Amino acid sequence: MSSIPLVSTAALGRPVAAAVPAWSTLVLERLSAMPKLAGVTPASRLEVRATPQMVPSGIREIDALTGGLPRGCLTEICGPASSGRTSILLAALAAATQRQEVCALVDISDAFNPHSAAAAGVNFEKMLWVRCGHLYKPDSPQSHPSALLRAGSVTEKNKKIEKPVEQALRVTDLLLQSGGFGLVIIDLGDTPLKMARRIPLTSWFRFQRAVEHTATVLFVISQVPCAQNCASLLLKVSGKKLSAIGCQHSAKTSPAHSQLLDGLQVQGELLRSRLDRKPAGSVTAAFTTKVRAG
Repeated sequence: MSSIPLVSTAALGRPVAAAVPAWSTLVLERLSAMPKLAGVTPASRLEVRATPQMVPSGIREIDALTGGLPRGCLTEICGPASSGRTSILLAALAAATQRQEVCALVDISDAFNPHSAAAAGVNFEKMLWVRCGHLYKPDSPQSHPSALLRAGSVTEKNKKIEKPVEQALRVTDLLLQSGGFGLVIIDLGDTPLKMARRIPLTSWFRFQRAVEHTATVLFVISQVPCAQNCASLLLKVSGKKLSAIGCQHSAKTSPAHSQLLDGLQVQGELLRSRLDRKPAGSVTAAFTTKVRAG
């Protein structure tokens, strides 16, 4: 029995596209004209998003690991206390202000130390320091439980914590919408995990969309990943002290904050990167912090 050809011999000498039935094009045109699908852009017309510009983080080992900090994206650095996250924060601030970029630090727990920042080389003339909850008044109308971040059981202890988090979300939104900042940092490092995890995912999506088409680097410091899939770059850090500093000080004096960051061995692990297609697993970098001379 002779086989029947699936394609006519008349179409063999023509391009494949010419053999496509005309009714399929007509169907696509009618579907795109439907009111419900009018706002949907076909995949063939989507623009390829350009690779974001990368800027130095101030630590060459981190730059070698991640390529730097991406503009128009959300970058999150997570790690426990004494993991080196504050050192990376100060290095990023110093690098941005030395590029003459205006930076903003949303300090939720009032943990920023100007002396350590000065030792790291931060230019304070190019920096806006927002101290959330610093002027908190328990008797003000804003302290009512209905005005807190999330519904649920509220105690007097949690009020002083949730209020700065709520303020930080509003301030960050205003900063990103106003524009003009090269670096915006949200410091959640000393915020209790319960409060940090209560930040709605919609807030992170809003921040991601606000910074998407700008030259701003949105930088989040936290104990555990909080921004979830909204973070284009996620780095986990851990550290240990190489040398004890207690012998340099008497029992009545405590070491300076910048000296606590001196001699800290930091191990960074790249957990997520949407900037390339290379696997991020088991990609690490290590560096040691030291106080800036002069």
